[in-house]
This record gives sequence, structure tokens and C-alpha cells, in this order.
Amino acid sequence: DPSSSSLTQDSVVPELPGFYYDSEKNRYFRLLPGHNNYNPLTKESIQYKAMECKRLRLLEEEEKQKKKTTRAGLNSSVLFQKRQLGLLSSTSYCRLVHELKVNCMQRRKIEIHSPDSSVAGTNNFKIIVADVACERIFTVNDVEHGGCKYGIINLSGLGKESLTVEMYDNLYFTNRKVLEKSLFSLTHFSKLCLMGIAETPGCASLLPASLFSSTNPGDRPGMLCSFKISTAWSCAWCLNPQADNCFSTGLTRRVLVTNVVTGHRQTFGTSSDVLAQQFATQTPMLYNGCRSGEIFSIDVRQRNRKGQSWKAIRLFHDSAVTSIRLLEAEHYLMAADMAGKIKLWDLRTAKCVKQYKGHHNEYAVLPLHVNEEEGLLTAVGQDCYTRIWSLQDAHLLRTIPSPHPASKDAIPSVVFSSRLGGRRGVPGLLMAVKQDLYHFSYN
Repeated sequence: DPSSSSLTQDSVVPELPGFYYDSEKNRYFRLLPGHNNYNPLTKESIQYKAMECKRLRLLEEEEKQKKKTTRAGLNSSVLFQKRQLGLLSSTSYCRLVHELKVNCMQRRKIEIHSPDSSVAGTNNFKIIVADVACERIFTVNDVEHGGCKYGIINLSGLGKESLTVEMYDNLYFTNRKVLEKSLFSLTHFSKLCLMGIAETPGCASLLPASLFSSTNPGDRPGMLCSFKISTAWSCAWCLNPQADNCFSTGLTRRVLVTNVVTGHRQTFGTSSDVLAQQFATQTPMLYNGCRSGEIFSIDVRQRNRKGQSWKAIRLFHDSAVTSIRLLEAEHYLMAADMAGKIKLWDLRTAKCVKQYKGHHNEYAVLPLHVNEEEGLLTAVGQDCYTRIWSLQDAHLLRTIPSPHPASKDAIPSVVFSSRLGGRRGVPGLLMAVKQDLYHFSYN
């Protein structure tokens, strides 16, 4: 029976130790260890070839605009009709419209310009993060001698042919790698950067945005402050008025909360490394995600005393927690781990209420991007695919392949907003990979 023959070849071919099955040639090939000599038939090379074929196929489909809605019967005319009949609220209508637009986003490479022609397009993007208003993008780029440089992307030209990028060498830490960075909406648009390299102690530095945007390098002010710290994994700045001069760093088996005005430090011991942190804005609570899989909160107003329990809310994942994000009302917390699981926790009941499937991660510290107004969750996996889910029902809306072959040093960094460039900005997704910047725009 031809159908049973094809079934055997595609799905129930037995695995033989030391061999792999090639479906195209319909035969087994021996696998040889490729530690010290080049061998094209290793398990890793075969997996990479399969992944690369899949990526190229998806890119080709995107070029041909083979877009299909992820929900049966969902299109713009049906949505408009239901809205006119009163079957959809304005919130649900806007959310579903964003879902449709996400599936139709088209990729466009952006030409990067810089005041220094030798800087533009010569260094790989490491991280891009938008300010709260999405008016500007803060960038961290690798440089050849092993350090990093920072820059500001001006999004005012996003709807035009080119995007203007102003990028300057950092004058203070050119020999250090940026391990983690957070961007905050303060009146002076300052940034908290956690920097360090494996051989030396790290430091947390507060840098003014004017350090990067001034046209005259001689007028640029120095950094606001810098604090030496031991080996650190994460950092966060507090925007709550009761502790708005404080920042936290997640260290090896402890949390360090520092007041930047007085220099006072408070230490909270933990049983595991703290890989992710975020402060609440409505209350002076600090949420921490650990390598052990535990998530706990700390009230930074209390003093740490021996024998006193200071952990408030406690949640548990089965693997190391790499990213946490509080939702706007701060009743829910989104967390991702190194098992590739993304969970939405109800902080009032300490229970998982939703799980977003499809994310891929095994060992990397990868961020989550939550856009509540649009009802979307975005995450880039270790496999270099960018995935977008519906916040409402955890439905996977779109999987975007990277324009570059997948590798550890080519994991995309993304920013999504319906107002890229500010109040009158354009909606879409920005993606930085290697030396290139891409804009996925709404139709």
C-alpha cells in the first residue's frame, strides 16, 4: 500500500544508534563523532541543516505573502460587521484588528545613518530597548576590541526611506561587556546599565540620555553615578514614589537594593542566583526570578533582619526563570524559564492561569515583551524565531523567522509598538540582527 509506505518513511522510521535516516534518499547513514575532525554527518549538523531549510522556506513564504489568519473566519470585513451589530466591544475589536495586522506585517530593511560614517553598520547589535513612549530606541552594540558602545535611534524617520541613528562611543566602559540593561521613563530619560566581564567585578551605572544625543561631544555631561558590585545577573530601577531613588541588582545568592542619593545598601540573601527583576509601580515591591525556578517579592521598605521572613509572594517554575513582566494592573505577572515555558500568574491566588506554548529556550536569558494595549505578547527564542501570542487566550498568532541563519550570536532583539516614533508614530515591529535593522510594518 503506497500510503502505508510513505507513512513508514515519514513518521515511524525506527532510530538506530549511531545512524540517521535520510528521508530523501530513503536509507540510513552512519554518524561519526566529530570532536577533533570535520565530519558533515553529526547530529548537530543534521539538525542545523533541517532548521536552516525550514527558515529559508518560511522566508520564501513571507516573500510571496502567503499570509493566513490564525483564527478561522477572522477577517477585517467580518470584524467590522460584528462591531456594527454590537457583537464586539471596542476593546475586543481593537485587539482582533491588531491580530489581523500582525499576520500581515511585511519586513523591510532599514538603512542606518550616523554622524560618524565609520560607525554606521560596522558593529553587531546586542540589545535594543524602547523608552515608554517609543519615541527613541536605546541600543547596545558590540565592538571589535571586546567592549560595547551605546547609541540612540531617532524614530522620527521611520515612515520615510531611511532611519536616522545617532551613535557614540561610550567613554567610560569600552573594555566591558553589557550583561543586562534596563531603560526607564524618567524626566531626564536616564538609563540603568549593568556592566562587567567575567574576569573583573561588575558595576551598575546610571547614564543620562543626553550623553548620546548631544551633537557636540564636548558638551556631553559625565555619567550620573557608578556603583561597583560583585558578580551580577540582573538589575531594575524603582519608579514607585516611595522608593524612586533606588535600584536593585540580582547577584549570586542575594539581592542588593541601593539608594543612589544616600548610597545606602540593603542586602537580602537568597538560596539561588537572581536572573530577572522588576519593580512594581503602584507599591514598593520588587519581584525576583531565580535560577532555582522560584519567583518571590520583597517589600523594599522593610529592613532585612535575621530570623525574619521577608519573602511575600512565592511562585515556582520547574526551570530557571529568565524574564518576568508585571502587567499594568499589577495583579498578574508573566514569567519565562529555560524550559521554554511562558506562564501568566495571578498574584492574588498565586496560581498559573495561562500558558503560552511554542517558545524555545534551553540556557539563554531572553526577555519578554508585553503590549497590553494591543493585547500581544512577543518573545524571541533561542532558535532565533520571533513569536507573537494573543494575551487574551494564549493563541500563537505568528512565527517570524530570522533574516540571518540561526546562531548563538545572532539571536534577534526586538521592539514592538503600535506607536513607533511617539504619539503619531507608525505601528510595527523593529528587529535588530547582527549589523542589520529591520522594520515589520502594518499594511
